[in-house]
Amino acid sequence: MASLEGRRARICGHPSRAAFGGHLRMTFDRERLMDDRTLEKLHAALDRYRDGTPQNARTYPDLHEHVLALARDNLLVVVDEPINKDTEMHPLVRWQYRGGIPEPERKAFLFTQPTDSKGRRYDSAVLVAGLAANRAVYRTGFGKPLEDIGQAWVNAIANPIPPRVVENAPCQEIVITGADLDKDGQSLDGLPVPISTPGWDNAPYLSAGHYITKDPDTGVQNVGNYRGQLKAPKRLGMNPSVELRAGIYAHWEKCKARGEPLPCAVVVGCPPVVSYASVQKLANDLDELAVAGAIAGGPINVVRCKTVDLLVPAEAEIVIEGFINTEQLEPEAPFGESHGYVNLQEYNAFMDVTAITRRRNPILTSFISQVTPSESSVIRRVAMEPVLQHYLKSVLSIRGVKRVAMHEPLTSLYAVIAIQFARGAPESEIWRALHGAASLHRFAGKWIIAVDEDIEPENADALLWAMSYRCQPQYDLKLVPHKDPGHGPRGPHDEGETAAVLINATLKGTFAPVALPKREFMENAKAIWERLGLPPLTPEPPWHGYDLGHWPRELARQAKMATDSDYFSLGQAMSNERRSDVAMNEPVKRDDDE
Repeated sequence: MASLEGRRARICGHPSRAAFGGHLRMTFDRERLMDDRTLEKLHAALDRYRDGTPQNARTYPDLHEHVLALARDNLLVVVDEPINKDTEMHPLVRWQYRGGIPEPERKAFLFTQPTDSKGRRYDSAVLVAGLAANRAVYRTGFGKPLEDIGQAWVNAIANPIPPRVVENAPCQEIVITGADLDKDGQSLDGLPVPISTPGWDNAPYLSAGHYITKDPDTGVQNVGNYRGQLKAPKRLGMNPSVELRAGIYAHWEKCKARGEPLPCAVVVGCPPVVSYASVQKLANDLDELAVAGAIAGGPINVVRCKTVDLLVPAEAEIVIEGFINTEQLEPEAPFGESHGYVNLQEYNAFMDVTAITRRRNPILTSFISQVTPSESSVIRRVAMEPVLQHYLKSVLSIRGVKRVAMHEPLTSLYAVIAIQFARGAPESEIWRALHGAASLHRFAGKWIIAVDEDIEPENADALLWAMSYRCQPQYDLKLVPHKDPGHGPRGPHDEGETAAVLINATLKGTFAPVALPKREFMENAKAIWERLGLPPLTPEPPWHGYDLGHWPRELARQAKMATDSDYFSLGQAMSNERRSDVAMNEPVKRDDDE
């Protein structure tokens, strides 16, 4: 592998507000974004994305504008040197997830000169981690403050806005069909699709390919994100992960029963709101483009494909049209999957390409996935947590739920779910929430844990602490059988289903205080630490002790004597309470203990 030493990478922009920050409705200020005084400070390689006035009115940014917004807000690394897409690109970005870089410091990466191991150069840039490198990147593309995103998802799912058909579209500025697809570099071989897991994957795979198909019975379109192996210049793989029962698989089965191929359009690069909708687990009869429109506060512009009867986002970067064969399957994979293991070879579908359309200066998007945390886990988590919380609090009307957290590192969100409760929540409500969380999605929730509000649900150490001392397995653990195994590697005892383990790790009564110095002492010590010029601190809960209900007044008095350096007089008093009729470790009973 060629050395990265000496290559130029530049972090673009300057600190400023989120590009499209708004309240509930997306605020899209294109004029401010395109201001020359702002753009002149950005990397020169971004000049090609300063497009003219949009062909069609819209309330959302396209991908070019999103990239400029990321650069302006100091969220983009531009790598304006040759980078091998097959051996270097994803490993380079992967280091920000496996190299100890905190999420807020992670960036989107734009590679402007992708190459391959044979020396081929491509005219498309590649955007990796450009939609959800961290929550700030997600917020920029989503167009709303982070605190409003959860409610925006709930509203959008309940009130979709159908897309608007337009006649002219950027995604069809260049159209390649027929014999032109056979020319070198004019079909899939001209797309700089990276290899996600070099050393394991057997080809480049689309990791941000949004497959659009239509229910042949109802005509409702579905947009889903699936991996797509580049098999030949005019043949693309499709793996629907049948265990997830995705919409495209239902469409494929219906077309198979009819003896017809499945028309398909694969969007690679598009307005961020479309990508955010495509990766969420929505009802199969709900058009993701309509949900994206509701997020944007206005319809998504769509245009009819050239060779298949489907509607695609007008502002898409690249669209691959074709037909998925329903008569035959062929080997596909290995590929590093989002559950963190390599998916070995299996039989899956393939698509024969009939057209490729694109805009000028397209940007190909590629999700960084596989072992979590990753871009693919962030892009799902930001929406899934608030949707699950809304389900528990508003649909099931469960009292006391404060927060839902889906564990991300290594477990890919679905395996471990924590539900935080207000202190004193009734046990009946806690168990209703645990069962409710296990039932919302067929595949989510192998380990579901209820904790108190003093437990940080995103901290695995805190969860294990609560499970260790606030849970008695013989009373506080229930196993729910017949759970869908979902997306993951199969073990030797796989029988097509798994189980959910529900754990009540909340306090069942009063506890002694947490054994850390009281808050006032820790805060005072922190000030001393900083005055001494010691390394910066990032407090991790629990970082101070606190009362959990069992702290007798007499013991509080004695602790105060200790901090007043009056402990010897206390020791003198204790000598007057000596007894010979008790065993070692017998608790001392006092009148105010209850």
